Amino acid sequence: MRIRATVAALSGTLALSALAVPAAQAADAPKALEAATFAAKASADASEGDTKITKVTVNGGKDIVVGTSAKKTVKIAITATDPTGIEDATALLWHGTSFDRNHIDGSMVPKSESGDCRAVNATTSTCTVTVVADPKENIYGNVLAGKWKVWTLAQGKDGDYVQKGAYATNVSVKRAARLTTNASPEPIKKGKTLTVTGALTRANWETSKYAGYTKQSVKLQYKKKGASSYTTLKTIKSDTKGNLKTTVKASADGYFRYVFAGTSTTPSVTSTADFVDVR
Repeated sequence: MRIRATVAALSGTLALSALAVPAAQAADAPKALEAATFAAKASADASEGDTKITKVTVNGGKDIVVGTSAKKTVKIAITATDPTGIEDATALLWHGTSFDRNHIDGSMVPKSESGDCRAVNATTSTCTVTVVADPKENIYGNVLAGKWKVWTLAQGKDGDYVQKGAYATNVSVKRAARLTTNASPEPIKKGKTLTVTGALTRANWETSKYAGYTKQSVKLQYKKKGASSYTTLKTIKSDTKGNLKTTVKASADGYFRYVFAGTSTTPSVTSTADFVDVR
């Protein structure tokens, strides 16, 4: 079958072995790709007949958030249609400027050569494949944070097919973030100054550790005891090490927390709230 041959070609050229560059060699990733020889039809858009891909969903439409050690399993669902029905469909994720060996610097390739296909009706099926984002393997450097693209291929039961080098470009792979809050002193007298500290950190895929996310805007929020929602008191910026520090006047028992809205490379995160006893 054509789809298996194409995926096998991609798996042997893009693939995990070519792109799983250790952090220390991240700068040499393009060199590692020089050895890859793409199959002629695997590098660009192509089609034959009337097979169509109508929808591709990656990770349920959510960002792919990767920490420093745990693997992230990602499902890609491809919905395709053909008058004779869908035989198979598959997909992979890639990062770079164009789908060729000189411009791709990252990929997530499914281990299976074909998708798990479920018929929607006589002409349409949704096929699902699984890829893995592994900070110890294919997520080798911070340069890979941001937008990724989807290469996908679907084949009809009559042998017709359609292939897209970049069906979608709105898949975000992000560096996991952490945020803390500590309000002190506790307990505190009403009207006295309360100091609220914290830290905003995110995964560094090159060191396998969390490091401070600097110069980022973070909101300090407060919820009075018994209230149902938080109110933003002020917005401050993290320092050169990702640390947060500000002061407020203690008014009543309540909860303080920091909230980070996120960026194109880092997800939003909200700290655990710190309760303050005001006497």
